[in-house]
Amino acid sequence: MNWKLFTRPSVFLIFIVLIAAILRFYQLGINPPSLTWDEVAWGYNAYAVGIDGKDEFGHFLPYTSFISFGDYKPPMYAYLDVIPVWIFGLTELTTRFPSAFFGTLTVLFTYFLVKELFADHEKKSNGKLNVTEIVALVSALFLAISPWHIMLSRAAFEANVASFFIVTGVWLFLLAIRKNQWLLVLSAICFVLCIYTFNSTRVVAPLLLFSLAVGNIKRLWKIKSATITACIVGLALLLPVVPFLLSPQARLRYQEVNIFSNVDIIKTANQEVINDNNAKWSKIIHNRRVVYTLDFLQHYFDNFNPNFLFITGDQNPKFSTQDVGQMYIWDLPFLLMGTLFLFRKRVGKWWIIPIWLAIGIIPAAISLPTPHALRIEATIPTLQILTAYGFVTFILALKKYQKQTMYALLIMLFLFVGYYLHGYYTYYPTEFSAEWQYGYQNAIKFVKAHQQEYDAVDISGMDRAYIYTLFYLQYPPQEFRQTAQVSTDVFGFVHVYGFGKYHFVDSPPAFPSKEKTLYISGVSQVPKKAHVLETFRVLDGTPELVAFTR
Repeated sequence: MNWKLFTRPSVFLIFIVLIAAILRFYQLGINPPSLTWDEVAWGYNAYAVGIDGKDEFGHFLPYTSFISFGDYKPPMYAYLDVIPVWIFGLTELTTRFPSAFFGTLTVLFTYFLVKELFADHEKKSNGKLNVTEIVALVSALFLAISPWHIMLSRAAFEANVASFFIVTGVWLFLLAIRKNQWLLVLSAICFVLCIYTFNSTRVVAPLLLFSLAVGNIKRLWKIKSATITACIVGLALLLPVVPFLLSPQARLRYQEVNIFSNVDIIKTANQEVINDNNAKWSKIIHNRRVVYTLDFLQHYFDNFNPNFLFITGDQNPKFSTQDVGQMYIWDLPFLLMGTLFLFRKRVGKWWIIPIWLAIGIIPAAISLPTPHALRIEATIPTLQILTAYGFVTFILALKKYQKQTMYALLIMLFLFVGYYLHGYYTYYPTEFSAEWQYGYQNAIKFVKAHQQEYDAVDISGMDRAYIYTLFYLQYPPQEFRQTAQVSTDVFGFVHVYGFGKYHFVDSPPAFPSKEKTLYISGVSQVPKKAHVLETFRVLDGTPELVAFTR
């Protein structure tokens, strides 16, 4: 077989990265059709930091978290977004830029990662081609066209940036072990940056780094100076965030979504014991620790559900188009073959891939709901590497019609890719614009155009309306801090009831205000005698919000 294209891998790699960039940046500002409130929060906080170094609430260069809505977001994404927003302005495109940029880089670094994983696999094809090179290039290609990775790279998901740091951290670790020991310091920095980027990787990064260290303990002992230096640098960078990680604020989000906070499990277990007349065997079977373990395992394996992986994807339309899985169904046979071949051949540092995959599922297994494409994004690119390994091994094992089989399979793959992209750009924005809070931006832009005509603006029917108002008005953060009416509820969540002449209420007041007021509300909240100025619709034509006066 003549793999001429692969004899010049740099050309093919550039082509793959270009494909990845196009799929992540093309129409980035308009598809997905609008920004979620978390995306708007990232953008506005980056805007505020770029102006005076403070977040929206006036905290100077917060390094443990951004308070935001009281969910205490890890700070890295906001800081990465400061430069794009500062240079090009506060827009949908600049808000999403870090995710698309680091998503593209993840494709590139996956190539380098795979070369290190299989560095001792020096078999040649026709005496010319390194098989590891082929697997590395195909892995990068499969990640570049992955519907899972494309979806998460095209919105301001901090998980996507965290995945880049994990891939880079593992690659640098392996490169340090094999070639340049001082790269361990950079690897440690990447793993620490995961802690500052996404909540789920606060679990994944330490466990994965520990596994890498245990698996390479003899080599680390031989390069003690670099190992000790990396540990010192990593701990020094980690120490500032440790008090926050142990604080009630950090536990807030965990307590909200983790399965161990579900008291119904304990009630059910106790009732089962009572039903069995408090028998000893029943106390063992229905022990809450056993029940929680079984619940954990159920949620863990939910993430391997074939329907989730290959048919419809995540139930949340933000993570899936709903008619294509997180992976293409084309991937399935090669994923299975890749797993089988990897365990049979045990090439290079093969053991890292299953351990990485197993660890990456843990944050989703202890949370609700499952399966959850965002919380297990740390598993990327293990599944793509396994698929690529299975595909390449299968093709190279053929004795006849090798080239024809490869071309036929690749044509079939790109038909799947074409189907996904056609749906994503043609139907997806219209069908799911409401999921992306599409009408919010148009409503606030209407306010921006007419606000000078009114003494007050009352906004209802919008979740987290204050942050959309700040974002689309590009409201000066200094002025917001001076007039903001803010409170924190008993659960720690932050609520903004107003600032300046803007008021955020649950519904329009029963009686008209004495001030000349512009109202924005949900369709069902509009009073009968209101003077409707404009109706804001989602892309399928459904009315979402209404601007009116009284």
